[in-house]
Amino acid sequence: MAETLPKTELSGSAAAEVPSNDVVETTTTTTTVVDESKALVVAQPEITPVPSKKLASRGSLDRDVALAEVAKEKKLSYVKAWEESEKVKADNKAQKHFSSIAAWENSKKAALEAELKKIEEHLERKKAQYGEEMKNKIAIIHKEAEEKRAVIEAKRGEMVLKVEEMAAKYRATGTTPKKTTIGCF
Repeated sequence: MAETLPKTELSGSAAAEVPSNDVVETTTTTTTVVDESKALVVAQPEITPVPSKKLASRGSLDRDVALAEVAKEKKLSYVKAWEESEKVKADNKAQKHFSSIAAWENSKKAALEAELKKIEEHLERKKAQYGEEMKNKIAIIHKEAEEKRAVIEAKRGEMVLKVEEMAAKYRATGTTPKKTTIGCF
């Protein structure tokens, strides 16, 4: 029947059985927890053909399998390191773009806020100017009203003086005014 050889340990994580049908089956279980977001990686069993030499070359075969396994793990670790490096580069590049966009946004906001402040100041100046013009117009209207009041007051004074003179004349002459506003007697 099938002749089974004892298990040998290869590189600490691989075990090999050499059956008589010239095929070596190795099972590699790699457990790596790099990050909380990374999952557990389990490698599938591999079938590696064994040369036709039986027991005489068993030591060199084990060594070759172990070296192949080490070379494979080395390549996988290089690939993983490269992958992590590229991801970090992509993250850094994206972060750089995000920061440049944020700086652009902040500069545009600051420019618009400065323009808004400038417009508000301009409107405040215009409002003050129009307010001053309205106050000046009110002062001019008040001055004209005072002048008109003074003119009316002067005319009233002249009329009162004229009436007093005429009343004195009528008293002196003993005559009555032609126009009477007293009514009928």
